[in-house]
Amino acid sequence: MKEIVDFIVNIVGDMGYTGIFFMMFLESSFFPFPSEVAMIPAGYLASKGEMDIFAAFIAGAGGSLAGALFNYILGYRLGRPFLLKYGRYFFIKESSLEKVEKFFHKYGYASTFFGRLVPGIRQYISLPAGLGKMKLLQFSIYTFLGAGIWCAILLALGYFLGENEEKIHQVLHWILGFIIAVIIVVFYYYYNKNKKVFPN
Repeated sequence: MKEIVDFIVNIVGDMGYTGIFFMMFLESSFFPFPSEVAMIPAGYLASKGEMDIFAAFIAGAGGSLAGALFNYILGYRLGRPFLLKYGRYFFIKESSLEKVEKFFHKYGYASTFFGRLVPGIRQYISLPAGLGKMKLLQFSIYTFLGAGIWCAILLALGYFLGENEEKIHQVLHWILGFIIAVIIVVFYYYYNKNKKVFPN
């Protein structure tokens, strides 16, 4: 496993910020590519002084936004029937689409922010936003903020924990659990009760 990690670190180091942008574009659009593979090595390289952590953050969050916009356009321009018929060619499963549609319809535009922090939702939440004709500016702001938080978390893990893969996984699982708990509390106590959080 250490060899694989070293290989990915080398790829990120060789391709630089363009590589980070491209990998995060893939992760955020149609290709099932884990964001951890790009951002954690970038944080590690930043800790060694081989990358600028702010530039890595912009590349990561920017790539995430670009990939999300790709999915948004697919939904906005092509519609649900097209995605159901041809989605398999873009690694889009009908079950995944239905899951994120329910999430989007239940929580509205706020889902494009919080959805970026939830595994299994993060990659596809842009599709129902496009299908629902969400305003592009709102979509871009919420998406960039959510993606930015996620990128910052992964960069911090790589920066402070470096090559300690086991510790990284432990901390990441704890962080994900905490994020999901916070999301549940926010939606329950604020959104579902008074509908004032991230209004549509």
